[in-house]
Amino acid sequence: MEKATFAGGCFWCMVTPFEEQPGIHGIVSGYIGGTVPNPTYEQVKTGTTGHYEVVQITFGPKLFPYEKLLELYWPQTDPTDGEGQFQDRGTQYKPAIFYHTEQQRELALQSKEQLAQSGRFDKPIMTEILPATIFYPAEDYHQDYHKKNVKHYKEDRAQSGRDEFINQNW
Repeated sequence: MEKATFAGGCFWCMVTPFEEQPGIHGIVSGYIGGTVPNPTYEQVKTGTTGHYEVVQITFGPKLFPYEKLLELYWPQTDPTDGEGQFQDRGTQYKPAIFYHTEQQRELALQSKEQLAQSGRFDKPIMTEILPATIFYPAEDYHQDYHKKNVKHYKEDRAQSGRDEFINQNW
């Protein structure tokens, strides 16, 4: 098993594209990259801890290689927005790929360069490629939020503009 960690704005919306894929063994919403040990959601959402909201995916690379995770990751985000994602603004919502190995770093950089060269976007790709640091799981009520709070999740996602952007740009 390997781990992959992705930031793409609200972590609730980053779970569904990856779940139920063959070779995905778990997805945990959480926080990475900051300076406060064991941060809470209330602390992270202020944007003052340095953490990103992320999903950490445990996967079997033989069945679902890291490259396929990257292929799924990019179309969930606006990679040209380095100030947040959709309605979620601030450093805690910036898009980033956190690599766990040198191979992941190289593959992430290659995929970012391919996207930049594709001509899909007129603006630069702002998604950061960063080393994974200590990962802190989010509070239990954030795990599988889309299943536990279906109505609120659907309303929040609809208001975010994420799906409209995805449909127009991907």
